Amino acid sequence: MSDAYASSTETSEGRVFTVGGQDWDQFTDELNPDASERVVVNMGPQHPSTHGVLRLILELEGETVTEARCGIGYLHTGIEKNMEFRSWVQGVTFCTRMDYLSPFFNEATYCLGVERLLDIEDDIPEKAQVMRVLLMELNRISSHLVCIATGGMEIGALTVMTIGFRERELILDLFELITGLRMNHAFIRPGGVAQDLPPGALDEIRSFVALMRKRLPEYAALCNANPIFKARLEGVGHLDLEGCLALGISGPVLRSAGYAWDLRKTSPYSGYQDYDFDVITWDTADAYGRFRVRLAEMEESLRIVEQAAARLAGLEGAPVMVADKKIAWPSQLAIGADGMGNSLDHIRHIMGESMEALIHHFKLVTEGFRVPAGQAYVPVESPRGELGAHVVSNGGTRPYRVHFRDPSFTNLQATSVMSEGGAVADVIVAIASIDPVMGGVDR
Repeated sequence: MSDAYASSTETSEGRVFTVGGQDWDQFTDELNPDASERVVVNMGPQHPSTHGVLRLILELEGETVTEARCGIGYLHTGIEKNMEFRSWVQGVTFCTRMDYLSPFFNEATYCLGVERLLDIEDDIPEKAQVMRVLLMELNRISSHLVCIATGGMEIGALTVMTIGFRERELILDLFELITGLRMNHAFIRPGGVAQDLPPGALDEIRSFVALMRKRLPEYAALCNANPIFKARLEGVGHLDLEGCLALGISGPVLRSAGYAWDLRKTSPYSGYQDYDFDVITWDTADAYGRFRVRLAEMEESLRIVEQAAARLAGLEGAPVMVADKKIAWPSQLAIGADGMGNSLDHIRHIMGESMEALIHHFKLVTEGFRVPAGQAYVPVESPRGELGAHVVSNGGTRPYRVHFRDPSFTNLQATSVMSEGGAVADVIVAIASIDPVMGGVDR
């Protein structure tokens, strides 16, 4: 007799399984009596809480996450491949667009690698090095502000979001003043930086530092001891030091587990050894600890910015590009009075100097300089961790290969460990504490 209440997988004699060539593990999982209670859902890639076009495949049992996997590739741009078809200087314009929240770090690691291949690391002018540090630390603050602001928004702390973007806007104004652009600057170039600081830039930087010293305590007052905020973050996205080391995690996630690993201290570049600052750590290895690390790191970046501004005040009129004219273009350009293109005075200088100078300028612009064959890897400490460019040259005017070790890509490995066993709502907090930027993941 048939059972009118039996489901399609059941009969009066028990459950029936149809094997269609799948893996044995998949078949045995179906024997689990709880398997029918689980549901697989897509979170993203068009989800406001996944920090860009990140797709999460979540297996849920009620509100509990039993399995979490990342799906990436929705923002693939082919930047690394495109760089093989452009000159060494043009490559900066591509790589600055990868991690779009920290473009100066993308430019810096690439240029440091090119400079090592050119063997001109010791020839970079002091002012260029100080300007690089200044811009990177301002960029670190702006990136952390976005992390804290969007993370706050995702858990309902809208005031944190509004004041976070308010402060970031001030930093983007500084970037526009110094480089002419708010994002995608291509300002750090092999041999130095594109151009000198404009008049009044140091005064604007000092005003910003003074203002930020007043406003950063607002975040601490809103969040640090807020019982609702702490309850939402404490114990969520836990990943201890052993897990971080096993997965190659770096940046604030690693330092929140108590390990003071910061490339600015452990493997200094661009003169970071000459600045006084502390490496911030925490001991909770959770989302709350990562928030506190980033908040304190902004204070340390302000210290570095102050020191860099003081040094730049004593370098008025100093060069910002290597003296070798076979490498120095296009960083000797001067912008016109309208802020666009090249100034007429500079064009007259090139055109009127000599025919040889004009030919040299033309070949340098169209063909670019040659880089000796070899390979180099010079990592920097980006807001998300170790960012490095593996630069390979075959002796030509274009890179043979450039591959970036992006911390967002590596740190996303922690998604499963942080999320599985927790509530589905805590997945959002765990992802926000990793702070991935998908432009850097997909490249």
